Order: sequence, then C-alpha cells, then structure tokens
Amino acid sequence: MDKPFVAEGKNPAAPFTLKLYRGEGMVLVAMNWKLVRPTLSFVGFAIEYKEPGGGQFYALNNRLGFPAAGNGSGTLSTLKSPIQKFRWVHFPRKAELPGEFVYRVTPVYMDARDQLSYGEAQEAALELRRETRPGKLNVAFTQGFVSSQAFVDRFGTPDGLKTLIPAKAAEGLSFKPTHPKADEAYAWMGFEARDAILAVLDEAIADTDAQVRVVAYDLNQPEVVTRLVKLGKRLKIIIDDSKDHGGDGSAETLAAAKLAKSAGKSAVKRQHMRSLQHNKTIVVDGPKGKTVVCGSTNFSWRAFYVQSNNAMILHGAKPVDIFLKAFDAYWNGTAKTFGADPSAEWNDLGLKGIDAKVAFSPHAPDNALLASVADDVEQGTTSSLFYSLAFLYETPGPVLDAILRVSANKKLFVYGISDKRLKGGLYLKRPGANEVPVYASALAKDLPEPFSKEPSAAGGTRMHHKFLVVDFDKPTARVYLGSYNFSSPADISNGENLLLIQDPEVATSYMVEALRIFDHYHFRVAVAEAEEAQEALTLAKPPRKDGEAAWWEAHYQDPIKIRDRELFGG
Repeated sequence: MDKPFVAEGKNPAAPFTLKLYRGEGMVLVAMNWKLVRPTLSFVGFAIEYKEPGGGQFYALNNRLGFPAAGNGSGTLSTLKSPIQKFRWVHFPRKAELPGEFVYRVTPVYMDARDQLSYGEAQEAALELRRETRPGKLNVAFTQGFVSSQAFVDRFGTPDGLKTLIPAKAAEGLSFKPTHPKADEAYAWMGFEARDAILAVLDEAIADTDAQVRVVAYDLNQPEVVTRLVKLGKRLKIIIDDSKDHGGDGSAETLAAAKLAKSAGKSAVKRQHMRSLQHNKTIVVDGPKGKTVVCGSTNFSWRAFYVQSNNAMILHGAKPVDIFLKAFDAYWNGTAKTFGADPSAEWNDLGLKGIDAKVAFSPHAPDNALLASVADDVEQGTTSSLFYSLAFLYETPGPVLDAILRVSANKKLFVYGISDKRLKGGLYLKRPGANEVPVYASALAKDLPEPFSKEPSAAGGTRMHHKFLVVDFDKPTARVYLGSYNFSSPADISNGENLLLIQDPEVATSYMVEALRIFDHYHFRVAVAEAEEAQEALTLAKPPRKDGEAAWWEAHYQDPIKIRDRELFGG
C-alpha cells in the first residue's frame, strides 16, 4: 500500500520498478531493473509528468544528447535523450497545485542504426501539497542553486547575481535590486522557505492581537525588517551582537535602531551568550494562529537567495509555549544560567502523531547533547545516513568522528556534503569512498558545451544546512535539525535550537533535499573529471565493439551504485 509520501508503479509487465518520493516542491523519481540486468540496447529512461487535473504529459529535458545528435542547450526531451541514471530529482513547474502529479517512466532502447524504440512504461501518482504534515508542521527549503544552469537560463549571465543581492551584508537594508526580473528571481531563489517565513510574518501582522517574539543572528533582509517594524509594540526581539554584528555600521545595529523606534527601546535586546546568539526563530502567539519558525535560515539576503537552507514551521499551542519559554530564558538570563533552565532539556513539542522534541543551547555539562547525537549516529544507523552540514570541519568533534566511522562501514549507505578548509569550498562524502572536493573556484569556471558559465554564488558559504537524516527508509527514521552546527560551541557556548523529529515522512523530505544537493555538486565534479580526461559529455550509445561497456554496467559493478539503485528503486 502506498504511503502518502511514497508511491510505486503497479505495471507487472514493465521490466523495471518505479518509486516516487515526495520532497518539498520536488519529487525523487527512482527506478530499478527487475531482471538480473538490462539488455545491452537499453539506453536510459524517458520521464514525463502530468499536472493534477491536466490532460497532457510533459517530458522532462536532458542537457546531454547522443553524439550524432549534438547537445543542444537544455531543451532535449528525455523521449529522445533519455536519462542515463536510475534516479532523478524533478521540480514540477507548479508544485503547489492541489491533487496528484502523475509520472510516466518509459525504458528507451537503441538499435544498430541508432533508432530509438520504447518499452513498457510504469506510472505512479503523488500529491505534492504545500504543507508537509498539514496543521502540524511544514518543512521548507530555499532553492540554493544560484550556481546552476537553471539560474543562468532564467535570469541571464553569471553577473546577474550582482544586480540581485548586495555585495556586503552591511548594505542589506538599503540595497535596491536593478535586475529586470528581480521579483521572479527572488521567488525562485527563496523557494518555499522564503515564502513560508514571510507568510508567517504577514499573518502575524494581520492578527492584530498576536504577540511576536524573534531571535535573530543575521538580520539584513528588508523584507523581514519592514514586516517586523509593522508589528509595532507587539514585537520583542533579541538580535545577536557578536563580532561584525555589533559594529555601529552593521545591518543588525541599523535594524535594532529601526525596531527600537517601532517597538520601543525596551523591546529590543542585543545578546551573544558566550559566543553567538545563533538562533533564527519567530514565535507568533495570537488568537488566530500559533506558529513557530526555526531551522537554519537566517533573516538575510544570502540565507534567502544564495545558500541552501531549511525552515521548519511548527503549528500549535505547545510548540509556541516551549519557544516562548526559551525566549524568556534568553531575555532574562545569561549564558551561565541558561544551561539550568528547562529549555536546555529535551522538550516534547506535542505534535499529534509525530515524535518531535526540541532543546536549546547553551547547555550545562550535565545536559549537553553533542555526545548523545554522535552516539545515535554511530550506534543507531542501521541502513543509511544523509547529511548536509555547514562548518562541520571547522569545529571537529564527536559528530564528525561518528560520521567518518559510519562512512567507513561498507554495510551502510552514506551521502553527505559539508565544508572543509577552504572558505566557500565543499566536500562530498560517498559510501565507502574518500571525500570528493568541490572547490569554490571550480564552481565558477567555464563549463563545456552545452553548459553555460555559472555564477560563483558571490563567494562565501553556499551550503548552510545543519541536518542529519538517519535510516529514512525505516520506521525509526529520524532527523536532527535546527540552528545547531553539531559542534562544541553550538552545544555549550551559543544560543541555538536543536530538533529531533522521528517521522518517516519528515525524514524523506530531508533525504530528498540532501540527495538533490549532493547530485547537483557531484555533477560538477564529474564535469571537471571529464574535462581533465578530455572526454566528451554525451549520452552513451549501446556497445558496438568488443570491450565497450553499456552505460548501466557501473550500476551493477560499483558497490556504491548498486546500493544506490537498490535503496531508492526498490
């Protein structure tokens, strides 16, 4: 029986299986061959989808074509240029539409004359509703792909980014975009996270009896600040004053001055605990709605429009009560006293049917959580581990050690992305394999035809997530997430929040996000490796000579790719 977030193809005559996984505004389409191996003439999958209530299937496109056909520029239908992978993450054009999206996947074959033919298809349908668990919680992500072909296709040359975001954070509150498609670009770049955060603030403004409490680390986004100003005296806010945030010319200091005028000086507090006040939370307590925003998304230009980030939206009186008590403990306490507050312990969020809890930092030695998270990762992972962790290598400790040990276990499947050493640099981790560097300079280089040069994401951090997904495919599936960087400073020095949500649907949402980020950057590694080897980036035709291998052979020989194919495709 299908789950509401996983659907399977039902055609017994098709030679492959099909599984759809619901992501946030995206779908993971995964296949696996039913027989021992495909035939040599099998050259990939054609993928089409139909919108809810629609009568027409639309083919997904592939940027790569067969050598004789040329490569085009991103408009090659997969019916003619099939996907030579066993899974694909797709972003439907209108993912917010109510109802089921239908996916049709067809195996494509090529004969000795390069003529294509088509086999028996699989179909499956899945709803992509906006709310992850309606009325309880919603997971929302930023697009995070300004270094992408999609950005260049939609919004022009790599230099287009300079007309969309300020060069310096301190200029954030006064920056005016000059890009002709700025509104469209912001909606695309900010994706669901930006929409969800702004919607919560708009609802709070409309609910004139609602009280709002905010804790902000970065605060240079005018869309957020102008809304906070509109709340007037219904707002109390804590703004970080560490390092650059505390300077007279910082956006945070300028925002604090604006809010002191609208909310009153007594409603604005500057704070950095022992090191940072690193929370990014909004609490709305009103008669028309009780909502909490948390996660990794700062209230900044880069967080909304450049970085990969997540926002967790919680609904209900219990989450609001817990986050309000934590706010009061920050407001009235100190770093020394906070660790003894009940907010520093695990608190059940009271979401019906969802095992979810939250704890706030800084912790005291007797309730610190870093070691227990590491133990769960190392001892509790039985199937798979996915992670997207900013600053992991800047503050090594037990969680990094646990990840490395789990990654060395050949029985477990591990995909992850993190920073390492280089500012703005990224490292990918595959199961049983060494880390693969994705250097910042490589992301801005000229890509070979048919690809366009991509923007460099304006330097700095481009992957800002902080989440771990343990055993997404098991009933015990769980996600650790929040503002918490899985480091000792996050545990005992900073103001932070850490959530543990044990729920297969939420875990699947984060797994799909982790996979799409990994694939996005891993492809750029593959491009660099192909260039270095002086190999053309084209689709592979069937073997025509002795010693030639079919494109799919590696998926049946490489242990990583075998496990990948079996884990997602069934």
